[in-house]
Amino acid sequence: MDQNDADEVMASIGHALELGQAGDRAAARDALTELWHRIGDTGDALHRCTIAHHLADLQDSVADELRWDRRALAAVTDLRNERVQQHDVSLRVRAFLPTLHLNLADGYRRAGDGERARHHLTVASPLAVELPDDGYGAMIRDGFARVTWLLDTGSREPLAAP
Repeated sequence: MDQNDADEVMASIGHALELGQAGDRAAARDALTELWHRIGDTGDALHRCTIAHHLADLQDSVADELRWDRRALAAVTDLRNERVQQHDVSLRVRAFLPTLHLNLADGYRRAGDGERARHHLTVASPLAVELPDDGYGAMIRDGFARVTWLLDTGSREPLAAP
């Protein structure tokens, strides 16, 4: 896949996310699922990670969400800084890890698997230094605290509204 095709896939991902933000979760999910099938399980790691990460948020069941979150984490192991920086020069692969582990921790918490949830929080916590010092980084750091508190209270309620 050449750079123009890669840019087209990222643009398509962005379009799908706009559908979801406009309230059409089903259309967003369908568009991202179609992209996933187009690039395949062994396609570009940035595409796989990005699509799986966003597809997780569009699922109706925690089990399906976890399946996509696991795919996103698996894809990031194939990703290199050089590739993500072709998309955005400020990105670093290690900065993806706190979010991916936080998503898994929250999913496992809501599924009632506290042991796996705590494992992902333990892995993610020291990686928080990789997060940018901005609103996004603050949101993820706050997410660690909120998921930990919800886990400690035994809550299986969603972290945030879908």
